[in-house]
Amino acid sequence: MDHKLDRRSLVLMAAIAGLVPSLLQAQEAPSEEPVAEIPDLGAPFGPVPASGISEADELFLRRPVIVFADNPHDPNFIRQMEILPDLYPQLVARDVVLITDTDPATPSEIRLKLRPRGFSLVMMDKDWRSPVRRPSPRAPREIINTIDKMPIARTEALEKNPAGR
Repeated sequence: MDHKLDRRSLVLMAAIAGLVPSLLQAQEAPSEEPVAEIPDLGAPFGPVPASGISEADELFLRRPVIVFADNPHDPNFIRQMEILPDLYPQLVARDVVLITDTDPATPSEIRLKLRPRGFSLVMMDKDWRSPVRRPSPRAPREIINTIDKMPIARTEALEKNPAGR
């Protein structure tokens, strides 16, 4: 699976998140903020449409954080997508793939599996099991703490810092 994104894919993802105006401004004036990059891939980190993700390809590699809504203009979806960019560096460090799904008319593999109703923030570990579902937007701190409490994430933290036992 090629993880490099072309310009058309980036514009599509920005449109899904309702960020086209800010994307155009970013092209006119270079941003001083560093862009989080996926380690070993060098690709910019950002939301990926659910139609472009397969559970089989990501299983035990990255943990999904999925933002569902019935359409991209849902106020809860917009609010959550405004909160998430501040977390990109922390999400990259935790091997997260950020997935968005705002089209219930053509359900993705992930939507069929999780069956969300309206807005839903779903966080899962690398085994793609035991989803933690939230029916409203969550603060950055709560998202990171939820990810850090997952079993595989705890094991990885202990492997990185054995003195933390």
